[in-house]
Amino acid sequence: MTYGTLALTLIFVLIPIVLSKTLNLGLERDAIIATVRSIVQLLAVGYLLEFVFEAENPIFILLMITLMIAAATHNVQRKGMVIPGITAKVALTFIVVEVLTQGILLGFDIIPATPQYIIPISGMVIGNSMVLAILFLNRFSSEVEGRRDEIELLLSLGGTPRQAIHRRLLQAIKASMIPTLESQKTMGLVQLPGMMSGQIIAGADPIEAVQFQLLIIFLIMTNAAVTSAMLGFLSYPALFNSRMQLTKEQSK
Repeated sequence: MTYGTLALTLIFVLIPIVLSKTLNLGLERDAIIATVRSIVQLLAVGYLLEFVFEAENPIFILLMITLMIAAATHNVQRKGMVIPGITAKVALTFIVVEVLTQGILLGFDIIPATPQYIIPISGMVIGNSMVLAILFLNRFSSEVEGRRDEIELLLSLGGTPRQAIHRRLLQAIKASMIPTLESQKTMGLVQLPGMMSGQIIAGADPIEAVQFQLLIIFLIMTNAAVTSAMLGFLSYPALFNSRMQLTKEQSK
């Protein structure tokens, strides 16, 4: 694809802008900002990855993954509940998920230890974990606020913080995992995933593309479980004070 051809794809940006203007949705500015940011960010990342791929230096790979984790952590912290130490908890969760998945992939020689494989897969892993973390925190916030009286009643009857919040925590973990599981049920029937489609367009054998896509699907399933569960059990103690009382929770 040439830059001229790429410029023609801006038609797909123009259509929602026109619709927003016609329907008075007020989203024209957001659409333009999103378009400009995506162009600048993706082109910058593209040139950066080209350098990293050519260098094949483990330090550059580690720096790229660190940058991804830092950006994802900041985004979750900015949108999540105000929990003491939430930034460290989110970062630790992402690090554990990344180490777990890459440890399995590289340890069992499922993928080659090259930046062409490690960085894109890490991006999918961390990006998916970021979305799941946001879903979990939002649902957990709603569960705690909606069932505050129930939680405080259990505490007053002698229950521990874990006992008082256990059901609400499990509900939030379950709710944040459901979208991932439901989307995977229709994979290949309703949609062709991005990685698989990209490989096919690039000329890869469809069966090979399917194999790599299945790898990503299985990774994402692990992400959904580990991210939600780990972030949940790391976060809930901070909602209680030293007297085992539920503190006043606020949302950003």
